[in-house]
Amino acid sequence: MERANLTSVIRREIGSLASQFESGDFDDALSQAERDTGFSADSNANNFQLTWLKNRAKRHLYFVLVTESAHKFKFKQVNLQHRFANYMKLIELMDKEYETALVENTHEFAQVSPTQMFGHKGDAGFSYDHVGRETTHDDDQKVVVEPTNSD
Repeated sequence: MERANLTSVIRREIGSLASQFESGDFDDALSQAERDTGFSADSNANNFQLTWLKNRAKRHLYFVLVTESAHKFKFKQVNLQHRFANYMKLIELMDKEYETALVENTHEFAQVSPTQMFGHKGDAGFSYDHVGRETTHDDDQKVVVEPTNSD
């Protein structure tokens, strides 16, 4: 999914709040989400990466609303008080979900296969040709390491 498509999905998901933002706000939020996650909103991104890019971008957009509402905050205006509190609760919830996902899906955020996270077995390196002569120290011998990325 391209960056523009991801931005339009975010616009649809936040509904009428999208009118509160300028187009640059969406780009900024998506750029911040890319920095947070280490993922890129390009055509090679998988569904997991796109989901977290989208969630983190929405979180940053909500933070824009919080900062805009903060200067308007007055105790007598209950409506603004509740709006500010609700945005803060939403941001806190989104941050907790992100922290949980970071722990539970470490390999996805590190962009490594699960085989790269655990120990590998390296063969002893002893080798023999078809007639039984030792070829261990020949230049073309390579140590077999398993599992490979394709396993």
